[in-house]
Order: sequence, then structure tokens, then C-alpha cells
Amino acid sequence: MKGKLIVIEGLDGSGKATQAALLAKALEKTGRPVKKITFPDYESDSSALVKMYLAGKFGSHPDDVNAYAASAFYSVDRYASYKTSWGGFYENGGIVIADRYTTSNAVHQCSKLPREKWQEYLEWLFDFEYNKIAIPAPDQVIYLKVDPKVSQKLMSGRYKGDESKKDIHEKDLDYLERSQASAGYCAKTLGWAEVACCREGAMRSIEEIHADVWNKIQEVL
Repeated sequence: MKGKLIVIEGLDGSGKATQAALLAKALEKTGRPVKKITFPDYESDSSALVKMYLAGKFGSHPDDVNAYAASAFYSVDRYASYKTSWGGFYENGGIVIADRYTTSNAVHQCSKLPREKWQEYLEWLFDFEYNKIAIPAPDQVIYLKVDPKVSQKLMSGRYKGDESKKDIHEKDLDYLERSQASAGYCAKTLGWAEVACCREGAMRSIEEIHADVWNKIQEVL
């Protein structure tokens, strides 16, 4: 019996890693078998092209690599992770909590395309990953909605003000704003569960956001 795959999605700086870790810990306390995974898998050789892309080796702006090429970099990394790390656990009934997944391609690569091309791209993406290379589709996606300006401040704090440490996605505010628009489209059309993470121009508390995430996953469990 297959397990469950729950994805925590959001823009850079939205707190995905924190919320994924809290959710995994909360599920473990209920006695369920849980594994947390993160994409890209920077500890694996499979992320080599992703690292090159984000470091600007193929161009200093996200749009220098088209949506389909960039998607392929990330898809291969996910396939390798599934085959070598968590596939067996999932197939045997485990609950997998993913910090990013195919859904990140949907958010970030749609933003490179004209809006009228978004649906065509999404159909290609999900067919390629869930049918062609046959990694599991998520049982639920939790979208952490954050104002890009707030996430920029959080990332600057993460890097202690050293803007050079940001990758080509993180340092491009226009790109992040476009990604937020595409994320809103994806959340609405694909049925993602949305959690508002900001209040009056600042992040809500980690505990408040976690409580909302926990409530959102109950139907899946």
C-alpha cells in the first residue's frame, strides 16, 4: 500500500524548510512513519545542473534558461532522489514530506512564459514527471503565500546582508513577483491548500503558520 506525499511549496524565503520540519515532527509524534525530503537535493550529484543554473553558469538571469530546459534539470534530480532515497519508503506506506517538488517547477518556470502558455506548460510538466518518468504525484500541496518584499527581507537576513550569496532566483525581485502571480494561478487551478503567512507587512509567527498547515493536511491523513 502506497503512502502519502505532502508537499510544502512557496516562494524563496517563505519558510518551507521550517514548516516541513515542524510537520514531520508533529506527524512522528502520532506514531506514523515519516520521512522529510528537500529539493533540490544538493548532497547528490543529480543536482549538478541545478547548481550550475542557480549559480548563473547558463546566464545571470532566470529567463536566460527557458522553462523546459530548467524544468528538466530539476526533474532529473527528483527522479534520482525517488529511486535512491525515498521511493521504497513511500511505496511501503510511509508519509513523505517534501520541501519543494514538481510544484516548484510549476511556480518558477510558468513565470518565464506568457500567461496564455501556462496551462500548456503545466500539462507538459505533470505528464513528464508523473507519467513519463513516473515519480509520484502529491496527495496534497500546501502553498505558503508570502509577499515577495517580505521574503526578500528574510533572505537578506539569512545571508547577513551579503547579497552576493543569493542565487539568480533570490536576487531578482521582478522574477519573484512574476513567480508569485504564477503561484497564485497554480494554487487556484490545481487545488493547492493556501496558507497566508503575512500579516500587515510582516510574517506571522512560525507556530501560527504551523497550526494552519496541520489543519490543512487532516483530510489527506
